Amino acid sequence: MSLSSKYHNCPLCTGESKLFFEDVKFVHYQCQTCRSVFLDPELRLNSEEEKQRYLNHNNDVNDIRYHQFVSPITNAILSDFSSDSTGLDYGAGTGSAISKILTDKGYTIKQYDPFFHNHPEVLQESYDYIACCEVMEHFFKPGLEFKRLHSILKPGGKLYCMTELYHDNIPFKDWYYKNDPTHVFLYHADAIAWIQSNLGFSEFKITGRMLTLSKS
Repeated sequence: MSLSSKYHNCPLCTGESKLFFEDVKFVHYQCQTCRSVFLDPELRLNSEEEKQRYLNHNNDVNDIRYHQFVSPITNAILSDFSSDSTGLDYGAGTGSAISKILTDKGYTIKQYDPFFHNHPEVLQESYDYIACCEVMEHFFKPGLEFKRLHSILKPGGKLYCMTELYHDNIPFKDWYYKNDPTHVFLYHADAIAWIQSNLGFSEFKITGRMLTLSKS
């Protein structure tokens, strides 16, 4: 395989990219503006392949380990918002521990997922908070996705995301996170700053694997 002669603009900020990594399975480019790393678009799975990959995930909403994994988001929502606030679980997948935990606490949270909860009408509403757990790395068009998420967030609202950020000290060749073929866009911290500055969010915070983007 050799796609290294091709050129692609960054799917987030449209900045120029350079070939970053290539092996027998993957070709990745790095944006020279937001420093994120993205899979060559020609190597993305088709929708049926992508859906089958997600169906292989073990999403038992009653699994305490799953609850612990999503706890940075659920704890933040429980701390920042009351049960009369409205929420959206964006990219909820086959089973969402976030929705389970919050619903059990008396919160109202709707679910959207293009494969498993494809209810576009919920994207016509607005929300106090949006949870997006291990989803943003799957965005084919992250710029458009974050514009959409900002547009349906109420003033004073917060978008909570979880993902694994790329940084310069990570040995990319051995990085497990890039080996999932559905992980098409790997964000650098500079990309989160770019999203905040260019897509309308008032501030951002990075706490480990959790990112919080606020709307004033």
